Amino acid sequence: MNSKQTRLYCGGHKGAEAEFGRAAKRREIPETTFTFEGHLMEHSGEIQLLDDAALSRGDVSMDFVFANLGRRFHRSHGIRRVIQSMFHVVTNGDSVFAIGWIQPDGHVKGGTGWGVELAKFFNRPVSVFDQEKEHWYTWTGGRWQESEPTIPAGPFSATGTRNLTDAGRAAIHDLFERSFGPEPKQP
Repeated sequence: MNSKQTRLYCGGHKGAEAEFGRAAKRREIPETTFTFEGHLMEHSGEIQLLDDAALSRGDVSMDFVFANLGRRFHRSHGIRRVIQSMFHVVTNGDSVFAIGWIQPDGHVKGGTGWGVELAKFFNRPVSVFDQEKEHWYTWTGGRWQESEPTIPAGPFSATGTRNLTDAGRAAIHDLFERSFGPEPKQP
């Protein structure tokens, strides 16, 4: 696939999202980074600043979030804007890729898990690289199945852990290589 046939949507957070952004930049894939006042980013493409009205479109009850993830966050107030911005990341992509850990209950650990749950809710194809098992898994038929996903033509979304491992970094590199071929030589 030609890298010009796609666009990356993410939040530019430290770790996996920044690595997705750098991988896209090396291949000249356009990127939109959703952010909000006070949000710290490690990497950014074209900035889309979300004001309170835009953020409110992604607002859901934190109890709903907790119920869908099967756990609570210690600082639910601090995570609300991240949860709200994740709505924009996920709904702008036709598919979603995440880096993290799939827990025994099938949920993905941490805030990354909300992006994955939104992808399922909005019927987006979603693949997660589990950093512990060091494999990609795709949500199919109501369960996680081992896979080797590729990025399809069209816009895609990416999210993931701040605690990116070398295996997670390699998984992003391999995903881009499977999807777009070898990385272009830098001058």
